[in-house]
Amino acid sequence: MLDALSGATRIHFIVGDPIAQVKSPWGMTQAFEAQGRNAVCIPAHVRPQALTQWFEGVSTMHNLDGLIVTVPHKFSAYALCASATERAQFVQAANTLRRRPDGRWHGDMCDGLGYVQALIEQGADPRGKSVLVVGSGGAGSAIAHAVVVAGARHVHIHDADVRRRDALIARLQSLAPDRVSAGKPQAMGHDILINATPTGMQAHDPLPLDLTGLRPQQTVGCVITSPAVTPLIARAREQGCPTVTGADMFGKVREAMVAFLLETAA
Repeated sequence: MLDALSGATRIHFIVGDPIAQVKSPWGMTQAFEAQGRNAVCIPAHVRPQALTQWFEGVSTMHNLDGLIVTVPHKFSAYALCASATERAQFVQAANTLRRRPDGRWHGDMCDGLGYVQALIEQGADPRGKSVLVVGSGGAGSAIAHAVVVAGARHVHIHDADVRRRDALIARLQSLAPDRVSAGKPQAMGHDILINATPTGMQAHDPLPLDLTGLRPQQTVGCVITSPAVTPLIARAREQGCPTVTGADMFGKVREAMVAFLLETAA
């Protein structure tokens, strides 16, 4: 895996707070190797108040090609980009940044694309379905946007931060005026349920939504990668529901991130 590690190795950081839970460094490094690249992914634990200073510092590294961004930095990272893809611009968040020829950064947001691909692979194509997304942070915003673009019949969004939720709904209604609205965090009435919050990372966390009335025909998803099976996913499986885990999502997100990061490295 790291036989070629040397001064010529290209660097990518994954930055977050916390960072110990992420599985990306190993998976991304494996993916770079599979593409024949001498590159590694390194975790960086950076507090929100220090992100801009850290970003400016690492940007002086001439062997740094890319940045992967996780909780809670995705909105802040977008603001630090000189340019971005259309989907990143729409949700105003970025989880992957690659170096431009001028040394500045071009951002993308792959979470939504990856999650929709994971849903489809698990037999839960959102087209024509009612979807509940709990959480309107970086991942939740990207997933909500992606399921709208994928043709969901209706997308309901819940977030305790009402201002952030309503801002996302307003943006999405510009794409689909009659297909997006606020929703309650409950299972009844939806075909697909997605937890896009950190709730479930800690053993004492409550369930992020009420599973009363959950039926085996409903698909339940969660973006959390550690633990691999959250209490939400465990409860859904007990009820016979198909599930999409954070690991399922990350497999598809990783493919999109690697393609984006290596696009200009050929």
